Amino acid sequence: MRLTVHKKYLTHHHIGPVNFALLITSDSRNEKTDLTGKTIINLIRRHHCLSHQIVKNNPAVIRKKVKSLLADARIQLVITSGGTGCGKRDLTIEAVSPLVNRILEGFGELFRMLSYREIGSSAMMSRAMLGITRNNKIIVSLPGSPDAVRLALTKLLLPELEHLLWEIRRVGPGSVI
Repeated sequence: MRLTVHKKYLTHHHIGPVNFALLITSDSRNEKTDLTGKTIINLIRRHHCLSHQIVKNNPAVIRKKVKSLLADARIQLVITSGGTGCGKRDLTIEAVSPLVNRILEGFGELFRMLSYREIGSSAMMSRAMLGITRNNKIIVSLPGSPDAVRLALTKLLLPELEHLLWEIRRVGPGSVI
């Protein structure tokens, strides 16, 4: 794989650790049983977790909590986990989508492709999503399983996080800030 102009630029302009918040949506997990949250924090230990909460799988509660996390000027990334499948209670995407200005469809597409290699055709039931807010913050909604978040973080989000932040912050011809 060749180094793009953007990645060459990044080697000279290091973004550094990212402040993030983690929101687990679940009707059954608590701090002791939240293996997915522990997996995420362990994988992202280079960055700074400013908030780790578990909320009930309720769209209004999820949206309100994500809005409050986005209002924190220190937080650059909000990660949700859970509620991204096709079940009747899987409503995280519906809760956070109104908070997103631009969805990066490639994230979900690549996640499902990589998942297909591991779990087969049931990967199509995932609605994992990555979006950018109007104030250039990132929201990523991941499935609730530790294996799924490990895949999404190690293969997609973490390798591109600094590049993604650089892209959404830079000002260039035609940019609107």
